Amino acid sequence: MNAGETIPVTVLGGSLGAGKTTLLNHLLTNADDRDIAVLVNDMGSVNVDAELVAEESDLAVGGGVTELSNGCICCELQDDLETAVVRLARERSFDHLVVEASGVSEPGPVARLFVTSRAAARYDVAGLATVVDSRLFADTFGGGDPDRTVAEEGDGSVRPLSDLLVEQVESADLVVLNKRDLVSDAELGAVRDAVEALRPGATVVETDHGDVDVDLLLSDCHDPDAPVGWRATLEGEAGHDDGDEGDHDDHTDGDHDHDHDETPHAEATYGVTSFVYRRRAPLDPDGAAAVLGDLPDSVVRAKGSLWVAGAEDVHYTYSQAGPSAYVAAAGPWVASRPEFEQDAYRRNHPDFDWHDDHGDRRTELVFIGREMDEDALAAALDAHLLDPGASADAGDFPTDPGEEVALAEPTRERESVPTAGAVPEGRR
Repeated sequence: MNAGETIPVTVLGGSLGAGKTTLLNHLLTNADDRDIAVLVNDMGSVNVDAELVAEESDLAVGGGVTELSNGCICCELQDDLETAVVRLARERSFDHLVVEASGVSEPGPVARLFVTSRAAARYDVAGLATVVDSRLFADTFGGGDPDRTVAEEGDGSVRPLSDLLVEQVESADLVVLNKRDLVSDAELGAVRDAVEALRPGATVVETDHGDVDVDLLLSDCHDPDAPVGWRATLEGEAGHDDGDEGDHDDHTDGDHDHDHDETPHAEATYGVTSFVYRRRAPLDPDGAAAVLGDLPDSVVRAKGSLWVAGAEDVHYTYSQAGPSAYVAAAGPWVASRPEFEQDAYRRNHPDFDWHDDHGDRRTELVFIGREMDEDALAAALDAHLLDPGASADAGDFPTDPGEEVALAEPTRERESVPTAGAVPEGRR
């Protein structure tokens, strides 16, 4: 590599057991004349992944494989990762860097380190790759019986597996559907189309043992502006008004926004669809928690904003992935700020969605799933709409910005039970 050239970096993610180490060994075995540096991370006290990669390759830990132990590289050890990659570039000559993210993290935050830190002067992000255990994904989102519902690593950090799987897919440029031999053709098709709905435009490949084409894995495929499925659906509906400017009682017949154009193949083949539920009225907090904490299995992903009665000034965000669901206080609505701040914000955002009476307060949720009963979902939420200003107790809904409450969270016993209060460690 010539002096002054930046080094391409590929960030590899995937849940524990998905096959990242197998894929890395395949990569190193088939690298040909490319000199590849690898940063392998394991949350346990012993870096098992690094040892396995070293054993299966001609490289040794501390040589071509550089070990980074004792923490998650995208949070606690972010400073160490930054130092490690800068030192690597300064002390060694290599053609490509591959960073394996912890099994309880997404590749996106790791990739941002190479854009926002001093490492940006040395590296360019080539791609974010996520390895998916096809069997586990099919069981988690296909009504099966997954062998685990939480992602837990050696240091005891835990997060809901469904939440992790979705977010790892949503941040990827390349998705590797591994363990293809453990699912039927129909199950694999359903997994593939769910993945394509969650992350439109990502390259999706299928494999049995991580034997992905090396040129593809190391290709320059990163798109920092790539659409996430829920956001693409919401933006596709931007500016569309289904008449909800009026009384919410006009919408109890299941009228809601649709967008089936984002996943035409998925819809035609396996019934993977998306739609937007949008209302200009607050939700009863207890009713909203009951519905949004117990969505049907057909809903793979839901995300958006909530207007909750009893906390009229708080803009809530909602995030669901399979059996896990969370509500967070994102801060105040623009409409709850002083008038001069409202005016300044609207001048700077001329396309801002604004209602003469309610400002930006609204409930706006994107649902992505397979064979969803959209009318039933909309009716269930409509049943808990209240008039603006109606008296209500927000209960367990947080009010301080950044606070979060779990409406549903799987346990180690594979149960989904409503919980409140504590934020799962893996989501902090």
